[in-house]
Amino acid sequence: MKYSIRRQFAFVFGLLMAGTILLCWFINNTFLEKYYLNNKKKAMLSAYDIINEASNEGTINAEDFDIEFQQICGKNNINIIVLDTQTRTIKTSVNDYEMLSRQLLDYLFKKNEAQYDRVLAKEENYEMYIELDMRTRYEYVDMWGVLDNGNLFLFRSPLESIRESVALANRFLAYVGIGAAIFSALIILLVSRKITEPIMELTRISERMKHLDFDAKYTGNSRTEISLLGQNINELSEALESTISELKSANNELKRDIERKNEVDEMRKDFLSNVSHELKTPIALIQGYAEGLKEGINDDAESREFYCEVIMDEASKMNHMVKKLLTLNQLEFGNNAVTMERFDIMALIRNYLQSAAILCRQKEIKVQMEEYPPTYVWADEFMIEEVFGNYFSNAINHVAGNRVIDVKLTPGDDNVRVSVFNTGNPIPDESIPHIWEKFYKVDKARTRQYGGSGVGLSIVKATMEAMNQAYGVINYDNGVEFWFELENVKNERMESGK
Repeated sequence: MKYSIRRQFAFVFGLLMAGTILLCWFINNTFLEKYYLNNKKKAMLSAYDIINEASNEGTINAEDFDIEFQQICGKNNINIIVLDTQTRTIKTSVNDYEMLSRQLLDYLFKKNEAQYDRVLAKEENYEMYIELDMRTRYEYVDMWGVLDNGNLFLFRSPLESIRESVALANRFLAYVGIGAAIFSALIILLVSRKITEPIMELTRISERMKHLDFDAKYTGNSRTEISLLGQNINELSEALESTISELKSANNELKRDIERKNEVDEMRKDFLSNVSHELKTPIALIQGYAEGLKEGINDDAESREFYCEVIMDEASKMNHMVKKLLTLNQLEFGNNAVTMERFDIMALIRNYLQSAAILCRQKEIKVQMEEYPPTYVWADEFMIEEVFGNYFSNAINHVAGNRVIDVKLTPGDDNVRVSVFNTGNPIPDESIPHIWEKFYKVDKARTRQYGGSGVGLSIVKATMEAMNQAYGVINYDNGVEFWFELENVKNERMESGK
C-alpha cells in the first residue's frame, strides 16, 4: 500500500530514533568538553586542599602520603611539583621536573603572560589557566599558587587528553547509535507488523463485505481495541446480511404486488374451471364403482376388491391433486410469501438426489451429476426444492430409452442455471407452449398410468414468476431438458465492487 500505516509507523519511530541519537551527539560535542574541564577544575582544587593540608602538617614527604599523592596524580592525570621558598623541589610527580619548575617560575614572575588563553579561576592563594605550550603546541590546564606555609606549587593536566576523551566518547556514541538504530529498525518492523496485520485482516474483511461476501469473519483473540473493532465488524456483517435478505424479500414482494393485481380475477376463473374439469372424471369413476358395489353387480370377493382399489386409487389421486392445487393457488394468489435467502443450491440438489436414490434404483434409472463446488444463490430455498422436485419427478415419469437422468449446473454471467435432462421421447412442438398450463397433459393415457395431475409444471411456472426468474424446456433428439435460473451471489458481488 502506498500509504501503509506500517511504513509510516516505522518511518516515524526511525526518525525519532535518529533524531535522539543526533541530539545526544550534538550535546556531547558541544558540552562534554566543558563538563570534563569543570570536573578537572574540581579535581585540581581537591588536590590543592589535600596537598595544602599535608604541607601544613609536615607529612608531605611521609611514606603514607606518597601513596595518596600517586593516586591523586594517576587518577586525575595531573602532574604536580611543590617548591620551597628557595625554589628547591619538595615534592614532584614527574622525573623531568625542571620544566615544571621553569613554568612555575614563569607564572610567579608573570613571564609570557600573553600566552595564557583564558583564566579558569583566580583566588588569593592560587590561579588557574588554560595555557598553550609553545614547544609542543598542546594546551594544558595549569593551576599554580602558594600554599599556606609559603611553599610554591604547580598542577598541570594536558587538555588534549580531555579532548581525546570527548572525541572517543563521540565516536563510541556514533557506533552505538548506528547499531542501536539498525537494531531498533528491525524491532520496529517486527512490532509494526504485529500491529498492522490485524488491521490488514480487517481491511480484507471489509473489502469482501463491500462485495456482499458475509462469510468473512475476524478471528483475532487479543484484548486490544483492534479485536473489539473486529468483533463489531462481525456483528455488522451479520446485521447487513440479515438486512439485505429482508430488503430482497420486500423488493420481491413489491414486484409481485404490482404484477398480480390484474391477474387475480382471471386466475380465479381459470382455477374454478380447471378444478371442475379435472375432478369431474375421478368423481364420476368413484361414484360409478361405489354404486356398482352397492347394487352388488359382482358378488365375488375379487371383483369387490377391484372396485375398492379403483375407488381408493382415484381418491388418492384426487387428494394429491387437491394438495397440488392448493399449493398452486397460494402461489398464484400471492398468499405464499417468498422469503429471499442466500443458500448453496448444490447442497439442496445433493440432498434431494440422496432421498430419491432408492426410487431410482427400483425403476432402474441411472442418475448422473458432476462434482460442482458450493454455489450460492438468492431465492426461497423451500420453493426451489419444490421446483427441482417437480422437474425430477417429471423426468422419472417420462424417462425411456437408456433410462438416464442428467442433472447439470451452469454458472452464467448473471445467473446460475439448473437443468434436469431425461432420455426418452421429445415433447411435440405443438405441445411445448401449453405444458406450463394447469391440467395440460401431453400424453393423457400415460399420465393416467402414473397418476399425474398436470399441475406440477404449473407450480414451477408460478414459483419462478413469483421470484422473477427464468425457466423453460429444451427438446433433444434423445430426450427433454427442463431448466430454471437463479440469481448468482458471486455475480452480485462483482457488480457491487464496480
